[in-house]
Amino acid sequence: MRSRIRAGDTEAFGDLFDEHADAVRRHAVWSGSDPALADDVVSLTFLEAWRIRESLRPDGDTLRPWLLGIATNVLRNRRRAARRHREALRRLPARDTVPDFADEVVGRMHDADQVAAAMAALRALRRADREVFLLCVWSQLDYAAAAEALGVPVGTVRSRLSRARTRLRALAEQEMARTRKIPIEQGEYR
Repeated sequence: MRSRIRAGDTEAFGDLFDEHADAVRRHAVWSGSDPALADDVVSLTFLEAWRIRESLRPDGDTLRPWLLGIATNVLRNRRRAARRHREALRRLPARDTVPDFADEVVGRMHDADQVAAAMAALRALRRADREVFLLCVWSQLDYAAAAEALGVPVGTVRSRLSRARTRLRALAEQEMARTRKIPIEQGEYR
């Protein structure tokens, strides 16, 4: 299949998409991408994969590490662009906005609190640790495949994953403790 993709075989590339698009989408969602925008990440990943198909190594098994490596770079680029956009918006004059009460309602739900705490903790990890965690835990790549996707040694993946798990556990507990102490109304606590 690798040689067919390298040669520009559209049918083989379609098969590649069918086989791995869901894994790329899951990776995008668990990397903190808005689920509505995860499809954009999938599209950009496969567009980039098509563009650089000739650089694909001719040997190897599954192409999922290669695709998730591309997806990781797409996500980095999107975050960088979003950060630049936010910085540009901050330079604009402030305007009055109507508060969004939906976040408050969702925030009162226990499950939503846990998910929010986990996502906040995930965002608080170092980028390198977060990427390894997402590839190994959420995308279920083994150490070697994650190392290939990120272009780092297997030992680096192992140490980053260990550090990420330890730090994530502590950060999630801190975040849950912090959110429970926010006053809802005078004298009440969540």
